[in-house]
Amino acid sequence: MSDKYKISEKEKAYFVTLTTVGWVDIFTRPNHKLLIINSLKYCIENKGLIIFAYCLMPSHLHMICRADGDLTLSDILRDFKTFTSKNLINQITEEPESRRDCLPAGKAGMLEYFSKACAHLNRNQNFKIWQDGNQAKEIFSNAFLWEKLEYIHNNPVEDLLVEKPEDYIFSSARNYAELDNYLEVFVLGHKPLIQNWK
Repeated sequence: MSDKYKISEKEKAYFVTLTTVGWVDIFTRPNHKLLIINSLKYCIENKGLIIFAYCLMPSHLHMICRADGDLTLSDILRDFKTFTSKNLINQITEEPESRRDCLPAGKAGMLEYFSKACAHLNRNQNFKIWQDGNQAKEIFSNAFLWEKLEYIHNNPVEDLLVEKPEDYIFSSARNYAELDNYLEVFVLGHKPLIQNWK
């Protein structure tokens, strides 16, 4: 992966996108979405993850975030992806009328698709939910920060899931609109995230 998408600075905030393999729409059921939200809560409470904005879409997760503690942001995201992958596979396997039989890519069922996604890897792994890497871009200015925050919050509107950003339950747009939400985030005011930004 190109260095331009790598997380290199521990103290910095990043615009991060985690995407499912093949852009499979796995996050369409409440239990799958809540697994992601609860896993993010765990990372906030136990691993030093600070989230300024997020939006969980059917096939990807956008965040503006940084690490605050002993772990790097790369470490936190690696652990998050490992944990959620295992637990999503468990949920899919145990579902009665199941996402196992959906057709995300031609004739392959979901489990078969996620199994084939890791067949070429040299790791001891049976399924692969997330694409490698984190598609991370350093937040280098206030203008870039607000551009990405607006982009994140408008993602469900652009995808015709809701009319207004704050109507989408799995987004920090609700936090910024001072509405109840499943996940608490660090809401930014008009004050810069980091001083001396242009």
